[in-house]
Amino acid sequence: MGKSWALVVAMLVVVTLVINSFEVKMASAKLSEAACKEERRIGIKACKPAFFGKNPSPKCCERVRVTHTECVCSEIRPKLAALVDINRTIRFIEGCGRRVPRNYKCGSITTPP
Repeated sequence: MGKSWALVVAMLVVVTLVINSFEVKMASAKLSEAACKEERRIGIKACKPAFFGKNPSPKCCERVRVTHTECVCSEIRPKLAALVDINRTIRFIEGCGRRVPRNYKCGSITTPP
C-alpha cells in the first residue's frame, strides 16, 4: 500500500473511531471481517476527497457516523498511526458536526487531553 493510500486509510480509521465513541449501539452480533472490510472500503471512497483538503461531504459525514468502531479499531497499528495528524483529524470530525472526546484511545492513537 502506498504512503498516500495508507494516509487515507489512517484518517478514515481515526475519524470513524472517534465519532463512533459517542454513539450508542444496539446489541448486535459481531460483524464478520468481510463486512468490516466493506465498511472501510465504502468509507474511504466516500471520504477520500476530504483527506486531500476538501470539506467533508454530507455523504462522508454520514458514512463515518454509521461505520462500526470494532471494524476500525484493530486497524490502527503504530505504523499507520504515525501517518495521522491527529489535529487535522479532529478538525475533520468537527467539520461533520461531532464533538471529539479527550484522551480517547483506540489502537495506537489517543486524542489530546
